[in-house]
Amino acid sequence: MSEVQVLKPQKTWSHLAARRRKPSEYDIVSTNLHYNDRDPDSPYELAPEMFMNQWYKKHTFGTALKHADWNAFRDPDEVVYRTYNLMQDGQETYVFGLFDQFNQREHDKSLDARWAGTLARLYSPARYLFHTLQMASAYVGQVSPASTITNCHYFQMADSLRWLSHTAYRTKELSLTFADKGFGQDERQYWEQDTAWQGFRELMEKTLTTWDWGEAIIALNLIAKPAIEEAVLRRLGEAARHNGDVLLGLITDAQLIDVARHRRWLSAFSKMALETEGNRELIQTWVAKWEPLADSAIEAYCAALPDVPNAAETAIAATHDLRRSLGF
Repeated sequence: MSEVQVLKPQKTWSHLAARRRKPSEYDIVSTNLHYNDRDPDSPYELAPEMFMNQWYKKHTFGTALKHADWNAFRDPDEVVYRTYNLMQDGQETYVFGLFDQFNQREHDKSLDARWAGTLARLYSPARYLFHTLQMASAYVGQVSPASTITNCHYFQMADSLRWLSHTAYRTKELSLTFADKGFGQDERQYWEQDTAWQGFRELMEKTLTTWDWGEAIIALNLIAKPAIEEAVLRRLGEAARHNGDVLLGLITDAQLIDVARHRRWLSAFSKMALETEGNRELIQTWVAKWEPLADSAIEAYCAALPDVPNAAETAIAATHDLRRSLGF
């Protein structure tokens, strides 16, 4: 009769030992990295009454969005800092290659002056919008209860900064050809006063001042980002192609590659959230609260877009379809 073999503990990190396999790079550098979840009364190992501890106790641990183990969340793409840089180095090489190629062809000189005016109004001010996405992702990542969720938001934050830099670069280029259109000068005025932008400005200002982690992650990723992606990326890209601006269409296509990756982890997060009883109803309550703001923002922006019939209706339908596909 053979003896029962006793498995020796593997030499690995304690929180990974139960899986009994060699941990991946993603496992090692992404999972269970937060230390502020060890003591719910004092997340930051300071006096419990300290402001930072009170903030996390209220807005992270006190959220109504619950799960027994948020640390079990995994990014389907298993992106880490090293692979993110490899991946986006290729993306940036492609985008800046586009800039160089189209600049050599004197692309901007072929653009109609009316379309240039549309870009000054509806494209170059988007750097303010992308900055709000960056800030919102930074906050949600900072107060997230699991490092794997934090990482997804920090890479998303970096993507928003890349979009911002693309926009700023094109703004400078356009200013050299269309000196009379206000490129590099009028963006703040458009952002703060133009009716096309006021819906998105209200949506993002309210998102940026939503402190509860549960509501903030839903408002940002289920509501605000999809609205921006469908209107300011996808529909603007369509309008660009209809007006001979192939360059902008290709830029937005490249940015939508980032969007597809964001939505993959959002799908995994949504599936995980729905494992807990009551979360579906809670999230649907938040969606009902925020969706009208997003729809109004899309309508105001798309109303100003030329040559894209039914732009607002199509963009709104796409955002609603996304939420339905995720169970909301």
